[in-house]
Amino acid sequence: MALVKYNNNSISTISSAGQLASGSLVPIKTLTASSSSTLSFVDGSNGVVLDNTYKEYLFTFNNIHPNENGVALQFNLSTDSGSNYNVTKTTTSFRAYHDENNSATALTYETSDDLAQSTGFQKLSDFIGNENDECASGTLTLFNPSSPTFVKHFIANANTYQNANYSINTFVSGYGNTTSSIDAVQFKLEVGNIDAGDICLYGIA
Repeated sequence: MALVKYNNNSISTISSAGQLASGSLVPIKTLTASSSSTLSFVDGSNGVVLDNTYKEYLFTFNNIHPNENGVALQFNLSTDSGSNYNVTKTTTSFRAYHDENNSATALTYETSDDLAQSTGFQKLSDFIGNENDECASGTLTLFNPSSPTFVKHFIANANTYQNANYSINTFVSGYGNTTSSIDAVQFKLEVGNIDAGDICLYGIA
């Protein structure tokens, strides 16, 4: 099979993208924390869309700042419009870290942060510091939450300014082990309130 090699001139003559994939983020809802115990996105409530309108949903959490020191951001799923956040999940988690004085680095699998058929909340970040400039930011992607056939996959990535002056990059993935529709997602800290920050929900068209 011959290798086709393109250059700037040949690319510039393309008049149609043909089969190239396209997509866009559609803003749905932003929740802003102010000493909030939870931030919940419930389909059909306050303008939230979390149904079969989109097959992929993206949550961005920005500058999540706790009122307690050294606490992780976590989330859970609901199949009953937020009456219960207790979907059974199996997950895996690993992280990379580096401290400010360049004395400690690592890439580790976090066995204590993963879940095995658990209904508990899943950690998204490491231990966030509560000094004025400390926070965590990242994303959570939820795939096809309204599927009546398949489990509900998700992938998350967060970076934390940890309470011991570390940058910690956390990677989480897993699935909600249910064929029921996921119609609500809740975020909260392990302990205390979310003092500041916001979480935005987008549909991916």
